[in-house]
Amino acid sequence: MSKIRTRFAPSPTGRMHVGNLRTALYAYLIAKHEGGDFILRIEDTDQERYVEGALDIIYRTLEKTGLVHDEGPDKDGGVGPYVQSERQKQGIYLEYAKKLIEKGEAYYCFCDKERLESLREEVAGKEIIVYDKHCLHLSKEEVEEKLASGVPYVIRQNNPTTGTTTFCDEIYGEITVDNSELDDMILIKSDGYPTYNFANVVDDHLMGITHVVRGNEYLSSSPKYNRLYEAFGWEVPTYVHCPLITNEDHQKLSKRCGHSSYEDLIEQGFLTEAVVNFVALLGFSPADNREIFSLKELTEVFDYRHMSKSPAVFDYTKLKWMNGEYIKAMDFDKFYEMAEPYISAVITKDYDKKKIAAMVKTRIEVFPDIAGHIDFFEAVPEYDSAMYIHKKMKTTEESSLLVLKEIFPLLKAQEDYGNDALYDAISEFVKQKGYKNGYVLWPIRTAVSGKQMTPGGATELMEVLGKEESLKRIKNAIEKLGENK
Repeated sequence: MSKIRTRFAPSPTGRMHVGNLRTALYAYLIAKHEGGDFILRIEDTDQERYVEGALDIIYRTLEKTGLVHDEGPDKDGGVGPYVQSERQKQGIYLEYAKKLIEKGEAYYCFCDKERLESLREEVAGKEIIVYDKHCLHLSKEEVEEKLASGVPYVIRQNNPTTGTTTFCDEIYGEITVDNSELDDMILIKSDGYPTYNFANVVDDHLMGITHVVRGNEYLSSSPKYNRLYEAFGWEVPTYVHCPLITNEDHQKLSKRCGHSSYEDLIEQGFLTEAVVNFVALLGFSPADNREIFSLKELTEVFDYRHMSKSPAVFDYTKLKWMNGEYIKAMDFDKFYEMAEPYISAVITKDYDKKKIAAMVKTRIEVFPDIAGHIDFFEAVPEYDSAMYIHKKMKTTEESSLLVLKEIFPLLKAQEDYGNDALYDAISEFVKQKGYKNGYVLWPIRTAVSGKQMTPGGATELMEVLGKEESLKRIKNAIEKLGENK
């Protein structure tokens, strides 16, 4: 078996869609699982869609996700250029299109816009132009005369109108289509640039690509690709078409959802490793149903034969869970480095931010969650005194007021406001009074935080707040509860 060579061939049109990232990831995994090569090729033949800076996004995303290419515009492997506009300037595509014309597999088309519009018809509820092969029947002399006169032209593929074409996809199996459905697609546009479809076939062959990985929206175009391979007498590559990615409502994942690109997810506080892990499972199921993988582990276990035909649902809730698992497993120093900006955006007082970070590390799923967990350190929010009621702890507003009044002198006399020292002092108080721990700690935690849920227990919060601020908040709570009596 020849060495596996896959490619990722994005267009520089903006942020990298999750679907494109998955295509890149699967192409990378297929190659690396077998010790093959992963090639980066830039497809910029559609100049109207080119977005300034998009090329940098492609390089940056591949670098950050660890999808290191073996060949590309910046790594010549001997089959370049790796940018289609540069290949077009060398005349590669026109050269091969003319070879097809010589074989009778393609032809010059000189039809103007008005004539093409006259061919517009409704097919399957959509208005499309179905070309009628008009220019195929021009004589050699008529073609040469028009070319010499500078009449604008395109070059079209000459597809049969009868019979069938069959191709095999590794995921969807054998697919047969009626040749009557194959239009004579344009290979070379009037501006001299190749179409996406034609450039792909020529480049994949010349670059020795053995496995073509792409979205299943290209399934319908594959028969036309195959006819090109056959017309040239080239070996057809192995096709791996990935299933559609949908949102939770089973609609195609679009930009409107707000998390359709890699950059969207990073800006929303997701970790690159978690995004890569999650995207890998959008259409692929490991044999043991395991869910957490490093890129290295994915390379070892990935088998495209276990990919699904069914649409993959982008479950945002599951991604958040997975990201939370990655955060929990993070080295603390690395976590703090990433969490500190989110903490500093909320906390302006001189508190130990590392202690705050340690409290939230196991409680957040994405970094922006931090704000909602720690905002009370900056200031106690307005809260209802009914929060002091806890059926399990058997606390009421009256019992909470009594406890806070009883323990306030002890906390005022306490010098060491470290977590352990505070916990020991309160435990001794609980023992002397014959209370349950929660009966005392619940009202204290409520008093110092004003929140139902906090990232730490009462004494952990007090350690960060310090003696003065803790006592101030407990005193305010006593007054609040006293007013309700």
